[in-house]
Amino acid sequence: MAQYLHVHPNNPQVRLLKQAVALLEKGGIVAVPTDSSYALVCHIDDKSAADTLRRIRGVDDKHHLTLLCRDLSELANYARVDNRQFRLIKSATPGPYTFILEASKEVPRRLSHPSRKTIGLRVPDHQVLQDLLALHSGPLLATTLIPPGDTEPLNDAQEIRERFEHQLAAVIDAGACALEPTTVVDLSGDEPMLIRQGRGALAALGL
Repeated sequence: MAQYLHVHPNNPQVRLLKQAVALLEKGGIVAVPTDSSYALVCHIDDKSAADTLRRIRGVDDKHHLTLLCRDLSELANYARVDNRQFRLIKSATPGPYTFILEASKEVPRRLSHPSRKTIGLRVPDHQVLQDLLALHSGPLLATTLIPPGDTEPLNDAQEIRERFEHQLAAVIDAGACALEPTTVVDLSGDEPMLIRQGRGALAALGL
């Protein structure tokens, strides 16, 4: 059964976040609040955990997973970013945006898109998630928590626990978050391309 970790949204208890980190390091899947909606996260280097993440979400290897990074410098370690791309990303970071970029060699090939070698990256603006990333000391692999067959993400931690208690290692409850997924922009081509309009406003990107 999934552990239920109730944390303060602005000053989360370190001991509870450390419990979540320990579960992630053991290959567990954890539901976390973000500045858009709840997401499922796992360790980037755990193939079995990544496979489980896709299975829970109901997506195949052609669905872009996302690396949640603490800041732009960490993001740049996992993607090839030119000056134009960097300026656009910086204008909306941290925030509810996911950017599709060419993956660097730091990204395991099994995590990038099988034909395009791209990966989703973002820097979330959520204190609990930022503190979790800091304790984890590296990015986390993530996907929006939209159950198979549903069209909207979940944002209630108790409902998430009830629906996925046998598939998740833990649910971090910091209160309800937004019901919209991130805005997704593909920056891997010559011009930015909007893939999904979500919570992030396009005006912040100059699009």
